[in-house]
Amino acid sequence: MTAPAPRLYPTTLRLDLVEDLRGHQVSDPYRWLEDETSAETQAWSAAQDELYQAYRAGLPTDGPLSTDALTARLRELLGAGFVSPPAWRGDRRFFSRRSGDQEHAVVVVAEGDGERVLLDPMVIDPDGTTTLDSWQPSKEGHLVAYQVSSGGTEESVLRVLDVTTGDVVDGPIDRARYSPVAWLPGGDAFFYVRRLAPELLPADEVQYHRRVWLHRLGTPADQDVEVFGDGLDHTNYYGVSVSRDGRWLIVSASAGTAPRTDVWIADLSTTPLEAPTFAEVAVGLDAQTGAWVGRDGRLYVHTDLDAPRGRLAVADPLEPGVEHWTTLVEEDPTAVLEDVAFADGGGDDTTPTELFASWRRHAVSEVTAHDPRTGELLELVPLPGLGSISGLVTRPEGGKDIWFSYTDHTSPSTVRHLDAATRRTTLWAAPPGLVADVPDVVAQQIDVVSKDGTVVRAFVVALEDSLDATGAPTRPAPTILYGYGGFQVSLDPAYSATTLAWVEAGGVYVVANLRGGGEEGEQWHRDGMRGNKQNVYDDFHAVAEHLVANGWTTPDALACWGGSNGGLLVGAAVTQRPDLFAAAVCSAPLLDMVRYQQFGLGVTWTEEYGDAEDPTELGWLLGYSPYHRVVPGTAYPATLFTVFEGDTRVDPLHARKLTAALQAASTGDPSTRPILLRRETGVGHGGRSLSRSIGLSVEQLQFAADRTGLWARA
Repeated sequence: MTAPAPRLYPTTLRLDLVEDLRGHQVSDPYRWLEDETSAETQAWSAAQDELYQAYRAGLPTDGPLSTDALTARLRELLGAGFVSPPAWRGDRRFFSRRSGDQEHAVVVVAEGDGERVLLDPMVIDPDGTTTLDSWQPSKEGHLVAYQVSSGGTEESVLRVLDVTTGDVVDGPIDRARYSPVAWLPGGDAFFYVRRLAPELLPADEVQYHRRVWLHRLGTPADQDVEVFGDGLDHTNYYGVSVSRDGRWLIVSASAGTAPRTDVWIADLSTTPLEAPTFAEVAVGLDAQTGAWVGRDGRLYVHTDLDAPRGRLAVADPLEPGVEHWTTLVEEDPTAVLEDVAFADGGGDDTTPTELFASWRRHAVSEVTAHDPRTGELLELVPLPGLGSISGLVTRPEGGKDIWFSYTDHTSPSTVRHLDAATRRTTLWAAPPGLVADVPDVVAQQIDVVSKDGTVVRAFVVALEDSLDATGAPTRPAPTILYGYGGFQVSLDPAYSATTLAWVEAGGVYVVANLRGGGEEGEQWHRDGMRGNKQNVYDDFHAVAEHLVANGWTTPDALACWGGSNGGLLVGAAVTQRPDLFAAAVCSAPLLDMVRYQQFGLGVTWTEEYGDAEDPTELGWLLGYSPYHRVVPGTAYPATLFTVFEGDTRVDPLHARKLTAALQAASTGDPSTRPILLRRETGVGHGGRSLSRSIGLSVEQLQFAADRTGLWARA
């Protein structure tokens, strides 16, 4: 059953605007839609709202995919909630937890057998539009620095909480978006990252110009001392950490999202805290590097320098330069090094006795045990299944205990405990809610040959009874193909209520591991960025063609889905291969790649996509920019754009402009191939409340089900 035809599309002004940009003739007929404050844009948006609601009103109101039923089922599938690994501070442990019915996760502190909620976003803001962006306990565990933002803006404000009393004892400090906090011993001060005051900056650069500051508790933020960042790239993001003994300060810097990291180290025992002297660990290298000083006093370096899949090196922090590094764990030819953790005797016994490494092998996690002196591989640590782990957490005072999160396609995330002595894992903490009965599904990984011969992989999730004995489909089914393909983000196996609800209704859900992601290391990322970006789209199309050729689905039952950079992927799929897809769900997307740098955080992404100010790189961008590839007279897939008015990363203007362009150009019957825009206020690009997340997923799933025929089957 499908919804009736929506009304005719709203009348949209089309400008005869063509510019000569660095030798390219570039049309931009809907530029006026960039101004969200204009009366014309507001009227157009209101008309799109009305059109979308008319479409929604025509959807069936009963059955398993109805709004009530699907909302209830998603709540059941999310009913287990969430729990994070512990952050230990002496006898206290801190962790995040969300029960199945909580709108936001809370921060809990536990001592012995007792525990209490320390931070609850719903107490801070009962409307649910405030999110807890990050938190960091002091080294002694008596204070917690935390950051919140409202309305989806991600503009964090930093405060400090007394753990014993629950009172706010410091702050607020604004302009702390994406700020790490590095406590000094004693809790009287910390290093953190803050932007310069807007009155000191050009209007178009107030989002940037971060610096590392020293803050002493009880003093106004305007008295904080700038210790690092002056004169460096204005788009830099900084990381900052302090060793447990307080001696070593490490600062890292990355220009925007460039896959390069500079790292410096300072010995705080030799200088005032306000004026640390920095030595280079890795500066000016075409590599990503992270560094820390271990309990044994040695400098450890996790880098992809000369090792695109990552290696672990060690050095003396007094001689931290690359020429002094010694490789401890070598690069693996087929797995990406994700994290490492050391075990020791604990307390004063700081000599490492065990070394554990987590890896991603074709997107599936592994943990290995190594000799901490030589790096020799000793053993593969058993995991519960073919899934994903995150973090290898140890106690600051050392010991044999390690914790990490584990999830797979049918298992909500749990916390596992690794006993370093026995190299065995056990369940340590389960999410607090009721784990739902999940459908009998099979998740399998397939290999697909892309246009240039590169092998890409994808996870296919389907009902067990829809497969034959070899794991092949018995008949084509409505299918969602999901992808991202950028910024070195890896799409690893994970529990997803959206996936399970779709598969339970009779569909197939596929997650593609495309170039541009991190599944196969940094070279895999670079093979899908800048001038190589078309490889990402070719990979996605190849997976779609494989699904059709091998009987999983048909073009009239296949939907593509993605958000943010994945929304760009979907926009490219819609405009490059409209014949392959019946429907598209395109969320918070980048779509005008000629002007993307001028809005949101776009200027920080030029290393990923290319710089439109450069004639050659503008050519790359025009080659795939979805807004500029719309061809009148084409039957485009049914497309749902979802945008969020509080989004300060990707401006909703992208979706407005492509919505207008596709509505004007498509010859598709609006009753079967509607082009629709769903917008939401009070939320942004990132975190949101549970009910808001479910509401969005319900409408996206219903659109895909309506346009691929799943609704008729369910």
